[in-house]
Amino acid sequence: MNTHRNDQGETHTISVYVANKPGVLARIAQVFARRGYNIDALVVSPVVDTHFSRMTITLKGHPEGLEQVIAQTAKLVDVLRCVEHSGEDSVVKEMALVKIAACEEDRTAALQIADHFGAKTIDLTETSMILQVTGNSDKLDAMIRLLGRFRIIELVRTGKVVMVRGDQVT
Repeated sequence: MNTHRNDQGETHTISVYVANKPGVLARIAQVFARRGYNIDALVVSPVVDTHFSRMTITLKGHPEGLEQVIAQTAKLVDVLRCVEHSGEDSVVKEMALVKIAACEEDRTAALQIADHFGAKTIDLTETSMILQVTGNSDKLDAMIRLLGRFRIIELVRTGKVVMVRGDQVT
């Protein structure tokens, strides 16, 4: 389990494999809300079979009671599988787009930071640039923190996506 501690407890990454039907997301969110877990990030994406989708839910909370929430979610109609993932058993990545104010004098320093984190410049104007970075949450947090010396105009993050290592299915 990821043990990134804060006032709200640990960060948890949960994968839910569901039938691709209206209302499924609302029912899942309701189970978490009833137990006092706030969803920090949610990624819903198609899978190979278009009749199904995968939800990756990131939340903070104390682990006590989370197993019960996962079990209750797994029992919902249209939920085929609900599993918590740790960094050891899975590949977990996130993507962020960061738009910063960067005049000509600032570009070199901004590009050095981007290069260090393996970020790509996907837009460049005379007054700004948009950087795209992928990786784990700590990597994204560190880059964003360093880019804070420039004026961050906009920031958007995808939330985590997860896939189990090896032959197992997520």
